[in-house]
Amino acid sequence: MKSVWNILNAVSFTLLASLSLASVADAAEKLSIGFSTWVGYGPLYIAQKQGFFKDEGLDVDLIKMEDVKTRMPALAAGRIDVAATSVDAVLSFNTQAHPLTYLFAVDDSHGGDGIVARKSIKTIADLKGKKVAYTQGSVSQFFFAVLLKKAGLSLKDVDSLNMSAGDAGAAFVAGKVDAAVTWEPWLTRGKQAKDGALLVDSSTTPGLITDVMVTTKAELAKRPEVMKALYKAWAKAVAWQKAHPDEADTIMAKGVGGWLDDPKTFAETRSGIVFYDDAMNKSFMDPANKDGLIKTVTSAKEIGEETGLFKLAVSPASMIATGIVQ
Repeated sequence: MKSVWNILNAVSFTLLASLSLASVADAAEKLSIGFSTWVGYGPLYIAQKQGFFKDEGLDVDLIKMEDVKTRMPALAAGRIDVAATSVDAVLSFNTQAHPLTYLFAVDDSHGGDGIVARKSIKTIADLKGKKVAYTQGSVSQFFFAVLLKKAGLSLKDVDSLNMSAGDAGAAFVAGKVDAAVTWEPWLTRGKQAKDGALLVDSSTTPGLITDVMVTTKAELAKRPEVMKALYKAWAKAVAWQKAHPDEADTIMAKGVGGWLDDPKTFAETRSGIVFYDDAMNKSFMDPANKDGLIKTVTSAKEIGEETGLFKLAVSPASMIATGIVQ
């Protein structure tokens, strides 16, 4: 009889445990994040693998959405809760009907983007009248436009050719253009070309090419604690990556996949960026920091309006979420 009671107790305990786990799972806040195949989003998979999302009470769905023109409208329509993209891209999709807000910074290009040019071209000003290949409407155009503006020029002063970053790099190596705004591995290949040299890279412009997590103001107002939890999980993931770089590359490469599915390739590409940790975010996201996000958004606003890409009706500072990082 005793053994029967033991069996019944064991079964009861198992059922209670299962129900308890189910209750925890049901209680977790569901959150969907859309992003492209990019090394900077790798820590999302660390947060998933190491249980940081779960620790913060989140059930996160990581969704690959390669085209920003698909990703951002999906955010506005409520098909995803959060999107990851570059700072400048957000401004093109901000509307009065669906105002957007920056939650926190994800990664910063630190030499991973740049311009390769003929050796005779020594400065940005020397690009005047030259054939330059880049992806129009992308962060490459924004990067290039900012550099031109600093040199007293604009996109109208160069012969622009619209190409993907890879095609732009290949066109330069083949001698079809005078310069290309691109990223690795084409920066290295461009430098190795017979008449090629690196004109400038993003290590000279910290904070300019930065990826962020963004949501709608309506979603933030509805679920501020969920967005705080997402940030906490991200900060834990970046801290873990710094402490376990090799293991982290394996996890991130497998998660991000695509052309970055080899941990070696992932590590090489990662060397051209910097993940934003908690301390960096606290500084960068502070609206009072004139060299932080506010500077990048202001530059993007000026360039976007000058080139006719959009007209921003709100102030850059009003787009920065408060209470998430700070």
